[in-house]
Amino acid sequence: MFRIPHDALVFVGDGQKALFLRNVGDALSPSFKTEKVFEDKNPSTREQGSDRPGRVSEAALPGRRSAVEQTDWHEIEERCFAQKVASAMEKMVRASENSVLVVVAPPRTLADLRNAFHDDVKARLVAEINKDLTKMPVDKIGKYLLDNA
Repeated sequence: MFRIPHDALVFVGDGQKALFLRNVGDALSPSFKTEKVFEDKNPSTREQGSDRPGRVSEAALPGRRSAVEQTDWHEIEERCFAQKVASAMEKMVRASENSVLVVVAPPRTLADLRNAFHDDVKARLVAEINKDLTKMPVDKIGKYLLDNA
C-alpha cells in the first residue's frame, strides 16, 4: 500500500493540465486540497500550423527532392508547458520547507518534468507514478493512489 504523508505536495498532470494538491489528511486516509491549477489551451498541430511540410533539394542528385517532416507544434507546446509547471513546482517546494513531493503523470510528461526539475525538487521527490489522472475528480485521486500505487 502506497502512503502519502500529511502535508505532501502531490502533482497530477499531463501535457495540458496540472493540479498541485496538498494532502491535508493523514497517510492512511489522504484528503487533497487543490493549491494551484494550470491549464494550457493547446490545439492539435493541424490547427496550429498552416504551412505544408517543406522540401529539400539534394545537391548531389540534381532534380531530386525530399520531404521534411512537419513540425509537431502540439508536442512542442506540451514540453514548454512541462517546463512552466516544473518552475512553479520549484517555487512551491522552496516555499514549504518540510514537504515531500509525489508526481503522477503519463510517461512522456514524466520524462519532460524530470529534465526540467531543479535539484531542490528532485531532493523532495519520493514517488513518481506513471498514470494520467487529470480527468479524475480530486476527491477520488487519493483513494486511487492508495489502492493502485
